[in-house]
Amino acid sequence: MDKGKFSNEEQLEMYEEMLLARRIDERMWLLNRSGNIPFVVSCQGQEVMQVAASTALDKKVDYILPYYRDLGVVLHFGMTTKEIFLQAYAKAEDPNSGGRQMPGHFGQKKNRIVTGSSPVTTQVPHAVGIALAAKMEGKSLVSFVTLGEGSTNQGDFHEGLNFAGVHKLPVIFMVENNKYAISVPLHKQVACENIADRAIGYGMHGIKVDGNDPFAVYQAVKEARERALNGDGPTLIEAVSYRLTPHSSDDDDMTYRTKEEVEQEKSIDGLIQYKEKLKKEGILTDEIEEKMESKLKEEINEATEYAEKAPNPDPGTLSDYVYSSKEGM
Repeated sequence: MDKGKFSNEEQLEMYEEMLLARRIDERMWLLNRSGNIPFVVSCQGQEVMQVAASTALDKKVDYILPYYRDLGVVLHFGMTTKEIFLQAYAKAEDPNSGGRQMPGHFGQKKNRIVTGSSPVTTQVPHAVGIALAAKMEGKSLVSFVTLGEGSTNQGDFHEGLNFAGVHKLPVIFMVENNKYAISVPLHKQVACENIADRAIGYGMHGIKVDGNDPFAVYQAVKEARERALNGDGPTLIEAVSYRLTPHSSDDDDMTYRTKEEVEQEKSIDGLIQYKEKLKKEGILTDEIEEKMESKLKEEINEATEYAEKAPNPDPGTLSDYVYSSKEGM
């Protein structure tokens, strides 16, 4: 790891954001298993790459099109802990959809978080469209889209990359390779050695990085953004880590992988590695860590309580944004 120009304070801020995503996710699982929320799709094992990549973007101008595991990305771009729990409880105040979407289907106009949908990979051509609009309007921004490695086998992926490559659009595709497309391991998904190898077929730069190394991910996204703004076109980034939880709260991952495999991957968890690095360098002390954990716990407790007590959506609004109203006909 090369921390480059990051100050100690900036490194701690990145770690705290990663840790917040992890602690929110852990609370979600507890709420689900106790019957309080219906569904969890987890970010655990991927927080490092998510926060590092987001840090390399400009959250004041860039657009993000996250996929359902991207808790770290949306937190960095401005979605609050309270808002995350409101969407988990499907409350009326949920900023993503007012309780209409499944958890993890993020969308928030004010923070340029473009809403996603359940069919995987549909966000890729949307990201390309935003990049095309930016180029046509002469705006200095990029669109950043994430997806799992399983999504790279969908038609939307190939069509999106082909169009972006032909028109040299300012878009960054980051594949969060967690080694499993639900229950299908990587070696049964693709014949090529690396997902990043697919970039050459679309005339764009491709790079594979260790998703557990925040500085490698940051540098890859930073350089991709610079290339995009310089008119050099899109980049395909493959960031490799591991999904530490089942695919979702409805999945039994022990039907397709072993406890030994999961425990081995947990021992090299990127979040733990980064924590140990910060401690070794004296950046993160026991005192700082204790205060950080206490602060995050209080924030999560407050958000959980607020969301639990928040009003449910009015059933009368069920068909809003789905069917035309009589007044609009």
